[in-house]
Amino acid sequence: MKNNHTLIIGGGIVGATLALKLAQAKHPVTLIDARPKRNQADWEQVLNNRDARVYALSLASIGLLKEAGAWQKIASSGRKADYSQMQVWQRNGIGELLFGENDSSNDNSNDSAKPEMLGSMVEPLVIEYALWQRFFEPDVSDYLTVIDGHKVVQMDWLGSQQGYRVTLDDGTAIQAALLIGADGRGSFVRKQAGIELDTLDYKQTAICCAIQTAKPHRATARQAMLPTGTLALLPLADITDEDKARPQHWQSVVWTLPRNQALSLLEEDARVIADKLAAASTYELGAIDKVESIASFPLAAQQAKSYVADNLVLIGDAAHGVHPLAGQGLNLGMLDVKELFEQLTHDFARSGGTLWGANQTLRTYERLRRPHNSLMMHSFSLLNWLFAGELAQLRPIQIIRNEGMYRVSKIRPLMRLFAKQASGV
Repeated sequence: MKNNHTLIIGGGIVGATLALKLAQAKHPVTLIDARPKRNQADWEQVLNNRDARVYALSLASIGLLKEAGAWQKIASSGRKADYSQMQVWQRNGIGELLFGENDSSNDNSNDSAKPEMLGSMVEPLVIEYALWQRFFEPDVSDYLTVIDGHKVVQMDWLGSQQGYRVTLDDGTAIQAALLIGADGRGSFVRKQAGIELDTLDYKQTAICCAIQTAKPHRATARQAMLPTGTLALLPLADITDEDKARPQHWQSVVWTLPRNQALSLLEEDARVIADKLAAASTYELGAIDKVESIASFPLAAQQAKSYVADNLVLIGDAAHGVHPLAGQGLNLGMLDVKELFEQLTHDFARSGGTLWGANQTLRTYERLRRPHNSLMMHSFSLLNWLFAGELAQLRPIQIIRNEGMYRVSKIRPLMRLFAKQASGV
């Protein structure tokens, strides 16, 4: 076994991106994905349908996918919806935040210039398919081994010099100097390593669906801050000939509600849900003509008390999970990938090829990422508290909130800073 062999458990977007980056740098890596194996025909079948969910990819995440060779495939597929503006408003309040270059208050704006892209909305399966295609290309295939359709059932630490041996459900044993947990919120790796969680249950449920609206979205990501929770209207790619003949009318919805209210609404007919959704958005994009793929998920924040142990490190949702109101969950995971890759390869080169996944390397990664992720988690929780729930409707809180949004909306340098932070660059 080479001293820089790495085993990544979890073949989602975060784990697959890191695997590609390592393989590109000629570091041997094995990626284990418990989900069933897919061939080309399987991918074509699942991609025929529109997914109600999208990831709001920041410029930093797009840049990382470009480096991994996946973004080029996403762009050529046409299954992305770039956005150049973000609009945030609250009901029964003053102040609206509008981020982007289409802002008429920008005195130097050129109406004929193409608006600057802030990010792109992409369906999860579209990203995963692009990453899957890259697994078989010659610049990575010699260094990347992918095992899908099998679960890890046992992890054994063999000491700092040897790392971990993991056993799969078919009895296969794999040994690696470094074990990376990228296996989501319920991370098996985290649990087996004995790493505890700090959690916060918002007692909210998010309803998500795809909707076709009467008005076009005009490359704008919208978010209404409602007393019941946030309502996000996010551009979706036009995938059918009918869509392209009438472009920019499909949106992905993430509607946060108190849990009991959400569960009650989910029992209603789709048409009723669509009408209530349009009313909740104050008909910002007009009536809702069609609704598809209604689903829901409970909302909670969590943070691993440690991101690292001997020969082991957590990334993405295995390490942290945040409220979806700012759409930054995946982007934080992609920043984990960028930082961990840089620290691993930097220390490997600096040591002359002898250090791989050493404790000092992993601790540096944790020191750089955990405080930032923690700040984001608590910031999103604070925003949720300021707008949703009983306390948020008290008059003093409303006054502070209204005045804050109004003042911030008038400070252009601050608005540009917020937009830059959201882009991750």
